[in-house]
Formats: sequence, structure tokens, C-alpha cells
Amino acid sequence: MDIQEYKGVYVFIQQVDNQVAGVSHELLGKAKELAAKLETEVTAILLGYGVSGLCKDLASYGADRIVMVDNKDLELYSTRPYAYAMCKVIEKYKPAIVLYGATAIGRDLAPRVAARIRTGLTADCTKLDIADDETKNLRMTRPAFGGNIMATIVCPDYRPQMATVRPGVMQKIKPIADAEAVVEKFDIEIPESEKDVQILDVVKKESHKMDIQDAKILVSGGRGMGCPENFKMLEECAKVLGGAVSSSRAAVDAGWVEKDIQVGQTGKTVRPNLYIACGISGAIQHLAGMEESDVIIAINKDESAPIFEVADYGIVGDATKIIPLFTEEVKKALAERKK
Repeated sequence: MDIQEYKGVYVFIQQVDNQVAGVSHELLGKAKELAAKLETEVTAILLGYGVSGLCKDLASYGADRIVMVDNKDLELYSTRPYAYAMCKVIEKYKPAIVLYGATAIGRDLAPRVAARIRTGLTADCTKLDIADDETKNLRMTRPAFGGNIMATIVCPDYRPQMATVRPGVMQKIKPIADAEAVVEKFDIEIPESEKDVQILDVVKKESHKMDIQDAKILVSGGRGMGCPENFKMLEECAKVLGGAVSSSRAAVDAGWVEKDIQVGQTGKTVRPNLYIACGISGAIQHLAGMEESDVIIAINKDESAPIFEVADYGIVGDATKIIPLFTEEVKKALAERKK
């Protein structure tokens, strides 16, 4: 393999029902930064059917070029057709770097592509950078050993260098008005051997809850809340503040709340304007998912809890007694504002 033939930073664009996933926008922004260091361009890989209408959106978030594979067989995500299409794109265009979101789709697709084209893959990265030496290798950093250390991994001998990145870790760039990208339509015929799975029906889970990654205010509960019933006071507080409830892994493992509201290394990464940590000790795995919040308020009975080290404001006390009082004070303040 002549690695000098491989150039450019490519991003797999995850789209479902012609809606681009937020993590793809985030990765385009990061790709723009990496591409600037490599003096190259950012290319979005757009797979699907009837997806040409998404090109302008991708250009506004940083794509210089879009390789579009518009094929009926790619209308719904299925592992083997998507893996085949990705490999064909990589074989033709020879990218130096390919980034994927560490979503259910990205985690399914990326390792299969890596195996087929015989290259490496670093999963769940929290940091990406370009080496300062002459190699210009991609430095991919991820938590290891339960989050106790951060490992930086390089792939010096094979291309492309591939990584998955968790949603919420990278920041989107501000959309560029009137941005345009060169669109290259790449026609691929998916062989029958890659279509051995037939999707009969798609069952969508309807949820009226706000995604915690979209919330500007999060009221988060941990083991210190004592029992699942006490999460109701967090829901009341979040409702008054116009935010959402999230949790630590301990509350999820105890069966008190659903996993889709878990914050942390094995949950979601969030960046709200306000994060209120209630009865959360602040293990490094949890901090990895919320320490970029603008303002952090911590409530914990243990004055030596690690959460206080990252908090902007700390209250030493029982969250189950403090949160109801806090909620009432917020209600009074809002009522006064309306007068």
C-alpha cells in the first residue's frame, strides 16, 4: 500500500428519512479543522435514496465536496449494502481519513468496512488531531481501562485512518450561508450477494421526551437520589426550568431510569448551558460526558465528592431536600418576572 496515494478527510453522513444526524454535522466541523492542517479538503459520503436535497445542508456545515451514492437499495440502512457501497467509495477515491459517528449505525458499519478494506479503526474517540511530525498521521484519542487512562492511537501503515466519534463530543460549526459543495454522483450496483437480508417493516418508537443532547438545561440524578420515586422531584424541577432530566450510570444500573437519558462515557455526551448534578459523586466516566457544560451546579452530601472539582457552584447537602426548595424558589422568581 502506497499511503501517499490517499488524501482528503472524509465523513460518513448518517441520514434517516432524509434527516442528517447531528453527529454528522459535528464531524464535518472537526473534519474542516483536520483538513486545514493537512492542506486538503473535506468530503461528505452521502448514501441513501432520493438524498440530493441534503447536499446544500452538508455544504453549509463544512463539506467542500460530496460523493453521493443514490440507490434504491440504500433507502433503508442495512449492514451489507452500506458496507459494500462504502468500500467502493473508498477504493475509488482513496481517502486518508474517514470519520463515522459512534451511533448504532456507525458502530455497526465502521468495523465491517475496516475489515473489508484491511485497515484499522479506533472506536469512541473523544479527541482527534494531526501529528506535528512529517508523518501527519491522525492521532485518535479514546478512554481506555474503564476511563482511567486516555490512549492515543495512530495507524501509520494502512489507509484510510478510520475512527468513530461519539455524538456531542465535537462541536458543530456555525452554518455557512450560501456555501456550495461540488457534488459527484457515484453510481454503484449492489450485487444480490450483498442483499441477503430483507427489511419487511420499520417500527418506530415514538417519544415525546426531549433528547438530553438537545436540552439547554439538564437536571441530572444519581445514586444519591435514593430511589426511583425521587426522580419525580427532578422532573418537576426540569419542567419549571424548561429543561430535561438526565442521570448517571448508577441510576440506570439500578433500574430507576431508562438508559437513553444516561450521561457519561457509556451514555451520552452533553453540553447544556446549565447542568445540575443531584446526588452524583462525579466518577471520571460521568465527568467525561458533561464537563463541557457551560455552568455546573453540584448538590451532594459528601463535601469531598469529585463532582465539586468541576462544579461552578456547589451545595453540600441532601439533594432530595434541596431540590424541592430550589424548585419553589425558581417558581417564585419566574412569577415575579411576569409581574
